[in-house]
Formats: sequence, C-alpha cells, structure tokens
Amino acid sequence: MTPKNKNLTVSRAFLNVFLLIVALAWLFPLLWALFNAFRDYGYTSQHGYFSFGGFTLDNFVNAWEQGGFTQSFLNSLIITFFAVVFTLALSSCMAFVLARFSFKFNLAMLAFFVAANLLPPQSLLVPIYRMFMWIPIPEFLSASGSLLDTHLGVIIVNTAFQTGFCTFVLANYMKAIPAEIYEAADVDGASVWSQFWTLTLPLCRTPLAALATLQTAWIYNEFFWATVLLQKGDKFPVTSSLNNLKGSFFTDYNLLSAGSIIAALPILILFFVLQRQFVSGLTMGSTKG
Repeated sequence: MTPKNKNLTVSRAFLNVFLLIVALAWLFPLLWALFNAFRDYGYTSQHGYFSFGGFTLDNFVNAWEQGGFTQSFLNSLIITFFAVVFTLALSSCMAFVLARFSFKFNLAMLAFFVAANLLPPQSLLVPIYRMFMWIPIPEFLSASGSLLDTHLGVIIVNTAFQTGFCTFVLANYMKAIPAEIYEAADVDGASVWSQFWTLTLPLCRTPLAALATLQTAWIYNEFFWATVLLQKGDKFPVTSSLNNLKGSFFTDYNLLSAGSIIAALPILILFFVLQRQFVSGLTMGSTKG
C-alpha cells in the first residue's frame, strides 16, 4: 500500500468514527426517551434512571388516556393536512409565475416571499392576534364570529409562514425545466393552465413530495401559534397533549417520554414511507452544471 493510499484509508477511518459519534449523539435523546418510556416510575425513582429493569407498557396506555391523544391527533390531522395542501397549492402557482414569466418585479417578489420566512413569529404575535380577532367569519366556522379559537386560523397562519420557503424551492426547480418543453407546448396551442397542470406539476412531483414531508413535520410539531390562537382544550393539536402529562407538584418523566414517543410516531412513519422521495428531492439538481 502506497503512503498516499494509507493516508486516505486513515482519513476515511477517522471520518467514519466521527460520523458514528455524531449519529449516536443525535440519536441519544430519542433512544433515552424510548428506553425510559418502557420503565415504571416507581422503579426508576427507587433505583435511578441509569438502572436496568422495571419494564412495563402501562406508560403508553396512561399517556394516551391522560394526554387526550385521541382528540389532539384528530386536531393535528385537520390542521396539518389542510395547511400542507394549501401551502403547496399556493406556492406551486406562485413559483410557476416567477419561474415561467419574466417581468420587472420578478426577483423582488421572490425575495419578498423568502424574507417573510426570516421574521420571527413572536414579532408578529400582537398584530396577527388583533387581526384575527377583528376579522368576522360566519358562525358555522366559529362560534365567536372571529378567526380566534378556530382550526381555520391556525391553518391560515401556518400557510402564510410556510408559503415563502416552498415558493423559493419550487421556483428554482421550475427554472431548471428546459425552455424547449414550454416552446413546444406553445406551438401545440397549450394554454398557461395546461402548461402548469399537465406539464409542470408532473415534473415537480419529487420536490413536492420532499416539501410535503418537511411541511408535515414542521406544521405537525408547531406549538407557538396553536397556543396563541386556540383557547379551548378540545381544539389543541397533539403537541399540547404533552402539557397534560405534567403534574402540579412533580412530573413523571417516564410517562412524558411515552407521550413524546406517541406524538413523534406519525412523523417517523411518514418520513420512512417517503424517505426515497425526500432524499431525491434534496439531491435533485445537485449534479447539474
């Protein structure tokens, strides 16, 4: 083995060890929560959390009942599904216009959409709260007649905050589509809507799948706006169920770990199901010159 190949082998070995350490450090909180989720609180309080034993499944049953996961999962499903659909629909339309047509404020509009994602949500808390309180909506959507304390309000604010990022990503993908395809469509007499619906969207299935995975994770785990805009416990998403597992005088961290695993399980399943599309969406175009 030449000195050059030997040095390369040593470098790869160090890199593999470093990546293994980083992966273990990244997975440790999840693995620690999973380990304690199967342990009885009485056993760990007596023997310590670094002991081994006291395994039980009661934590998951108790966490589901005390946390009210049945209702909160339904609330999260409603909020996440409609927010992701609206976000991808609106961002696809805006990205198509920004990528397909050239006009004076094209770049400025794209920068405007991206800049909206740079604002911290806390800075917009008061104006959004007042705006939602003053906007009247039909009573069949809200008993109070406003967007406060409704799933619709949470859906709207999540859509508004996530549309800019999705527009930026999709616009870059759509700009990479060869112009000859659209020129051929123009020759065939295809309308703008036909070019968008039957030509552009099928070519963007990979980035749309990747964005759908990301947006589902972000909106599903979002807690700030749900806490601000919702006021009744039966409307809170699944992230709020973890608060129900905290006691007034002490917290059973084994029970809380079980609740955390329950809350994280749908996102983990979604990621593994769409893993191939997610990775393809992130790496698509990386080899284009």
